[in-house]
Amino acid sequence: MPFFPAALRHRAAGFAAALLGLALLAGCDAQRIAELQPGQSTEADVRDRFGLPENTWPEPDGGHTLEYNRQPAGSENFMITIAADGTLVAVRQVLTQENFARVQAGMSMAQVRRLLGKPAKTTHFALSGETQVDWRYLVQPDTRMLFTVVTGNDGRVLRTQNGPDLNAVQNQGGGR
Repeated sequence: MPFFPAALRHRAAGFAAALLGLALLAGCDAQRIAELQPGQSTEADVRDRFGLPENTWPEPDGGHTLEYNRQPAGSENFMITIAADGTLVAVRQVLTQENFARVQAGMSMAQVRRLLGKPAKTTHFALSGETQVDWRYLVQPDTRMLFTVVTGNDGRVLRTQNGPDLNAVQNQGGGR
């Protein structure tokens, strides 16, 4: 049996536990969503299953949208729309190629945040005056990706980019 230092064994065990937790969380979300019925389920049903939302967004018709964030470790953000009468309208996973395509140069970060939910990470680069805002997402079946919005000092979108999530296990490599 090869010798592995205790620190390495401990780190590997922690990593395995984190992956298991993420898998269970993803499975729990699918089950929670399956239990909800548009037009029948209520906001109380949503909150019973998902807990307190990250944010609540008002809608023009008097309803509102509850944001349930799975960043920074997860790969989904859910927007759950509630009608003015308190019933469920829709459950949407918003980290999609269609929504990424809606992010355009000149948009404010508030508009992007409303569209995609809370990001996984924000990094400001003082010399360039740019800020990179990242969302982790999954391309089926198991490719972890990163969508990045780059803003200027005014907080408006300059450009976006898509690429592999270099922090994902599949992209870490195994060589020396």
